[in-house]
Amino acid sequence: MQKTASELVAIINEYLPELNKLNEEGSSVKPLPHKWSKKEIIGHLIDSAQNNIRRFIVAQYEENPGIRYRQDDWVRINNYQSCSLTDLIDLWHLLNKQIVSILSNSSEEVMQRTCQTDISHTIDWLAQDYIKHTKHHLHQVLGLSPIAYSA
Repeated sequence: MQKTASELVAIINEYLPELNKLNEEGSSVKPLPHKWSKKEIIGHLIDSAQNNIRRFIVAQYEENPGIRYRQDDWVRINNYQSCSLTDLIDLWHLLNKQIVSILSNSSEEVMQRTCQTDISHTIDWLAQDYIKHTKHHLHQVLGLSPIAYSA
């Protein structure tokens, strides 16, 4: 699991300085009324981190727990649009540091335990998917070349 944890450390180190260059005003703009602003996308990444932390932990002591979340509801209820951009970036950073800690301390045996999202996946698969999902959305937020993502 060290490889996935190291990959997440590299993502934090590469993208955090770029996130910190964003400004509040530009990050609050919604491209369309039904589309998320950059702040809301960062909020979505926070929600993803929180839900994956729960998956990575609960799957270690329960058999194939069902942990799903409705992303649009989470973004709306958390009201990320009205949050400080700096606070959102700080929270994203801290949650990802926690994921690195969890993954770094998980054995290969633990990584083969499963968690039910829409279907059953190993923690290892969920961790790798989390990396792809995170990079996909960071590229959106930072206006970098798109990275295709499908779960």
